Amino acid sequence: METTVALDAETAAQLDRALDALAGRRIAILTGAGVSTDSGIPDYRGQGAPTRTPMTVEQFLGDERLRRRYWVGSHLGWRTFAAAEPNTGHSAVAALETSGVATGVITQNVDGLHVRAGSRRVVELHGTMRRVFCTHCGQVFDRRDLAARVEADNPWIRVDEEVLLGPDGDVRPESADDFVVPECSVCGGMLKPDVVFFGEYIPAEKFREAEQLVHTSEALLVAGSSLVVNSGIRLVERARRRRMPVVIVNRGDTRADSRATVKIDGGASEVLTAMAAALPTR
Repeated sequence: METTVALDAETAAQLDRALDALAGRRIAILTGAGVSTDSGIPDYRGQGAPTRTPMTVEQFLGDERLRRRYWVGSHLGWRTFAAAEPNTGHSAVAALETSGVATGVITQNVDGLHVRAGSRRVVELHGTMRRVFCTHCGQVFDRRDLAARVEADNPWIRVDEEVLLGPDGDVRPESADDFVVPECSVCGGMLKPDVVFFGEYIPAEKFREAEQLVHTSEALLVAGSSLVVNSGIRLVERARRRRMPVVIVNRGDTRADSRATVKIDGGASEVLTAMAAALPTR
């Protein structure tokens, strides 16, 4: 990757230290919402992020009124969310994998942008908005097909208006009273996006897959995550126990700054692009 990125002197010095720590090592990459902000998807906790109260899994499963409201907002946001394009940070991660430097990427994001950018080994810790599944029979549906069904059943929905997008591809609807909630076309059961809701555990097999990627690597690079979510901090601890260098790239503080080999306080897109250009192909 030959893109040249201009960094300020302090960030450039931090980058040099990070490159020294990562040089010659196979790197596992852990990404958070800060990697996707340059694609127009907001961060939950970054500077200027709006205060949000995300729906919990208990609310979604147990309250029909709240579930209807969720589906209205989720559908309206989906159109904007699905139109987002991978940015240079996603491309840099894919380039590091293609060059043999990165073993793969573990992401806390549900936007699918790493896959679209060309990354081949992607562990989506919190699931993906690309799929919806039936909580009764397990049938899986493509979100694009479901969106067409939703619009056919709810022709009053305006999908062409500008909406305030949330990090998980939802918005806050004004009204949900008349919305027809989609059901499983196989058994009529309840549908749920294939994402981990607040209050829901990451599937054990998915976390084991992430752990395995870290265990088969020689360094961990964290980009765009404040590491507030426990899944991220647990992976950092796995790397520390194996005495692996841990490099963190994030605007603002993270829960693991004191444990990092190097912390770079900077934008994920710029720093990842510079890393991809500087780290030699293996």
